[in-house]
Amino acid sequence: MTTMPLLRALPADGRARLMHFAHEVSFPAGARLFEERGLADRFWIIHTGSVNLDIRVDGRPTVVEMLGHGEVVGWSWLVPPYTWRMGAEACTPLRAYEFDATAVRALCEADPALGLEVTRRMLDVVARRLQATRARLADMRAPGATTMPAPP
Repeated sequence: MTTMPLLRALPADGRARLMHFAHEVSFPAGARLFEERGLADRFWIIHTGSVNLDIRVDGRPTVVEMLGHGEVVGWSWLVPPYTWRMGAEACTPLRAYEFDATAVRALCEADPALGLEVTRRMLDVVARRLQATRARLADMRAPGATTMPAPP
């Protein structure tokens, strides 16, 4: 569990308190975890498998990033109005820790030091996702490009 960057960055007591709001879940390949504009009431840390993040381009989902072991799926739960800014789909069978976002937000409010650390880590996730999305959109708009390239 401590090989996961978000959890590794937290002090042991904060990690244990955060994990109190998690449970293990599994999804088959092809399962949608969430849709853009849906209620962002949870987030995941991938244990095994991979997830494609997508955005709607010309009305269809377009993959912008593939996530794997240890990565956080979902950051929209932290920012009002708590709606997903992207969609996500398991591209392989997936096992993950699923966190109750409402409970984690309450924990972060009750413990400002832990809340700051969680927020800093999630801000890093947001920044990386923004960069990945920008790169994919630039690739798609490149001369001669007709479709979005598959993620690495």
